[in-house]
Amino acid sequence: MGKGSRTKAIFPGGRTPASRPVARALAWTAPLVLVLAGCSGGVIANPSTGLFTLAPGTASLDTNCTGCNATAANGARAEQFTATLSSGGAAQVTWSVSGGDTNSGAGTISATGLYTPPSYLTADSVQVVVKATPSNGGAAATSVLTLTPGFLQPLTPENVALGASGVVSFTGYIAEAGGSLRVSYALASSAGGTSGGQGALGSTSCHHASAAFTWCTVTFTAPASVSATGSTWLVARVGSSAVASAQILLNTNGISSSPVTHEVQQTSAILLGSSGGNNRDYDASGNQIVDCCSGTLGALVQDTAGHQYLLSNNHVLARSDHAAVGDAIIQPGLIDNNCTPYGEGSGTTPVATLTTWLPLSAKSTNADAAVARVNSGAVSGAGSILELGSLQANGTLAAAPLGISSSGGKGEAASLALKVAKSGRTTGLTCGAVSAIALDVQVAYYTDCAETKTYLTKIFTNQIAISGNQFSDAGDSGALVVDAANAEPVGLFFAGGQDASGVGQAVASPASDVLSELGTAASTSFSFVGGTDHAVSCLNYGAGKVASALHTQLALFELARAQAAVGGAHALVNSVAGILGVAAGKSLDSPGTAALLVYVDEASHAAVPSTLNGLRTVVVPTTARALAMGAAPDSPAETAQPLAASVLSQAITVKQQTSHALLGHNPSYFAVGVSQSLDNPAEAVLVVYVDRRHLPSSLPATLNGMRTRYVVMDRFHVTRSWATPIHASRHCAARPATSNDDPFHLKANGFFKLF
Repeated sequence: MGKGSRTKAIFPGGRTPASRPVARALAWTAPLVLVLAGCSGGVIANPSTGLFTLAPGTASLDTNCTGCNATAANGARAEQFTATLSSGGAAQVTWSVSGGDTNSGAGTISATGLYTPPSYLTADSVQVVVKATPSNGGAAATSVLTLTPGFLQPLTPENVALGASGVVSFTGYIAEAGGSLRVSYALASSAGGTSGGQGALGSTSCHHASAAFTWCTVTFTAPASVSATGSTWLVARVGSSAVASAQILLNTNGISSSPVTHEVQQTSAILLGSSGGNNRDYDASGNQIVDCCSGTLGALVQDTAGHQYLLSNNHVLARSDHAAVGDAIIQPGLIDNNCTPYGEGSGTTPVATLTTWLPLSAKSTNADAAVARVNSGAVSGAGSILELGSLQANGTLAAAPLGISSSGGKGEAASLALKVAKSGRTTGLTCGAVSAIALDVQVAYYTDCAETKTYLTKIFTNQIAISGNQFSDAGDSGALVVDAANAEPVGLFFAGGQDASGVGQAVASPASDVLSELGTAASTSFSFVGGTDHAVSCLNYGAGKVASALHTQLALFELARAQAAVGGAHALVNSVAGILGVAAGKSLDSPGTAALLVYVDEASHAAVPSTLNGLRTVVVPTTARALAMGAAPDSPAETAQPLAASVLSQAITVKQQTSHALLGHNPSYFAVGVSQSLDNPAEAVLVVYVDRRHLPSSLPATLNGMRTRYVVMDRFHVTRSWATPIHASRHCAARPATSNDDPFHLKANGFFKLF
């Protein structure tokens, strides 16, 4: 997503706060008359003038741009238009758009032809005319886009664990007010699949209203018997292009875990890992709240005097430096209460008051963290966290305190490949593995939930990277990351996203560093509240990096590169030196890239160069007998011995030398850390995170003599917003209003609801 860690509210079921309007007050607008794109007729494209041609000439896409081919400046998907002279080269044109939706408009197009659709529609389908007018005069060319509504947000919930015969309901929200579209649900064996999967679906129920986004619900029932733990996907479609999916982890342990339990209001002393945030964390237009954000109340800490505090991120509790000491911290957060603050309606409970935060604006701070002193009796004094405990008779996981007996409440250091867990507002209990340490990372912050007002970009050093499917998403900000083996605190999650392969990537600040910096800021010493170390019932939605890389198909030119390089590599074979053979293969550190497989005697310590004949090398330990019989593996073992301390130390030194040059002088890169190479587990690797919107011309196989692994994705993100104001609407072929269309009389007052 890009995916992040604080989210804006979606108002399910057409609800609205009881005492405060939550959408912009807009007067009714006159119907837009489209000469080319009327309600009853289509538009004919004219993409060529003889002097230049537009591409694409026609296209179909949804409001979330599922099938788009480019990226806008804010990371949103977009459609790129080009104007090419008949003689070749770019034509100099002025771009414009017209038509589209009567209320949400035609979308926008930049001076370079980058088109972004409107965020919602009030009709099932509209047409947009993209016009290119020559800068020096002459006939214009036109292209036609057919727009349909896409999904407003991921399915809710977007991940869930179930045992045999478990039941759960899913909801999909369509970015359409009114209209007649429905979500089509199906089970599949992959996130974008059309068949397979296990279990059964009930009938789909949809809710349409002219003043609310459409939402459709379906019930899933797990099979009566689960023979092996694995995933089924619920795939939702709107029309032919918009696709969303939820991952269902069917497990043999009988665990039933849904993030929904982390989002609701708790009626007694609250458990952590739940929704929460600052009571003032919303955007307003005049006296109207237009959207809001929140995150996760992560853990309980105490100072030397025994006072207890909630721990979360600065951007969750302190609104990215824009809060005030004494602000009310509420549970659940505004995103789970229709953006209704405490004191202006029911649904939230004040549980703490904001006390201390690490200013993001200060160069001396190196964590996104804040604490709020708990209100008497409002928070579990044991610091119990949702689902961190043992399996109960009904299949749910009990809440449990952190484990602190090994570290004295100060947390433990992260190590590569360490299995970790977190309990957060959006994805619930999930597990992953530490994928990089000593991570230096750039993260952008905003002063509003809608992310229209930039605050600053901060570089954090020596952070922890975690990878794993479904490990985190928007709203999980502030969740505590723990060692899955003993529940000891490891880090404080604050930013994340999803890479080009669909694998979740997360960033956390080391737990001990968070406590130390907060203690300095508050002139005290903090420690985690918890109990005896205990294991966590880990829910791992998949993160096999080696298996994923091996399944990545090589392009024909990559295969040709590998075959061409093999002949010249035979000179490397020397059984005395422990090198038994070479073959064409694929890189694990760089999926989709050809490599040379170098087979080495597993009893030797053969020296193999990082690259050979222009290709990466993959070092595969085996025996001469296995190689001769064709039984040698085609990759190193995924579970390798940890890196030697000296190797890791040297790698961190190289990272420090490399980081400044990468992050300070090249917009393509936004994070760099250290990990263990998958191509040669005896070596370290520089993990470099690359902005997929600014891919460099080349990605070197080595930097400063070290192997490299590139993670291509949108930049790490701390906020993702979903709510969108619905303007007053008039439809083509408008259907008569019914008593259910406007239950809150918003039309009469000029207000339209948000989800």
